[in-house]
Amino acid sequence: MKNIQIKASSFFELLKAKDTSMWEIFAQMIDGEEKEIIFLDEEEKVLFNYFLPDNLEKLEQDRKTFAEQYTQKLSGMN
Repeated sequence: MKNIQIKASSFFELLKAKDTSMWEIFAQMIDGEEKEIIFLDEEEKVLFNYFLPDNLEKLEQDRKTFAEQYTQKLSGMN
């Protein structure tokens, strides 16, 4: 499995500037090999990680699960 380290703040700024979603970027990274994407802060400390699947179907499942969990967390904040 390949490990990919990404500076979180730069990554999300780039997504905003290009008006694209992280899921679109992740889809472009799929090549049949599972990858661990490690998001780092400015001090190179691990913020979180994501295991990029090896196919688009699993990525779509992950996107749906993320959206559901995100919605639940937002509704819990109200």
